[in-house]
Amino acid sequence: MKLVIFGATGQVGKYLVQQALLMGHQVRAFGRNVHELPEENPLLEKVKGAVFDPEEVAAAIRGTDAVVSALGGSFDGMDKTRSLGIRNIIAQMKATGVHRIVALGGAGILDHPEGGLVIDQETYPPEYLPVGREHQKAWEALRDSGLSWTFVCSPDIVNAEVTGKFLTAQNTLPVGALGKINAGDLALCMLQQLDNPAALQARIGVSAV
Repeated sequence: MKLVIFGATGQVGKYLVQQALLMGHQVRAFGRNVHELPEENPLLEKVKGAVFDPEEVAAAIRGTDAVVSALGGSFDGMDKTRSLGIRNIIAQMKATGVHRIVALGGAGILDHPEGGLVIDQETYPPEYLPVGREHQKAWEALRDSGLSWTFVCSPDIVNAEVTGKFLTAQNTLPVGALGKINAGDLALCMLQQLDNPAALQARIGVSAV
């Protein structure tokens, strides 16, 4: 499969590139500082660009089979990369005829057992609200896009390697979730959803075991 990875130099993005290459995918890694990626591989194309630039994003998406987005940003709510960046990606996917996307969000956007979203509960940590609302806007944009989307919703991310030991659940937190996950495992989980029919038009909760 030929993939374009947005946010390729971020905490999760670096593992997405690494794991996608190990799986044998052709990878187009997109980002402002993408040439800092250590990987040199005939299957890897490094594309420098800005996620807000329609022409650069369209060129990166064109000719691929699927998009993987690990867009990040600050936690203060002032950085709109997650919500506005995904809107540009959606627009350029439609323009170039690419329909499959797996994107990264937060666990606050999952369903709560008592109804509503986790982010809307009184117990939701207030310091997570700004970035949580950004994730919510990104999910809503995907939900209304008409694309074949999957939104992988992670708890706190630990900058650590792949273990392969994690749980997933559709639209909710997995039972027994520890409230954290390694960045490497999160990347692996995202890539596994690409050809998972049960993940289409769904939020996927994930957590370390």
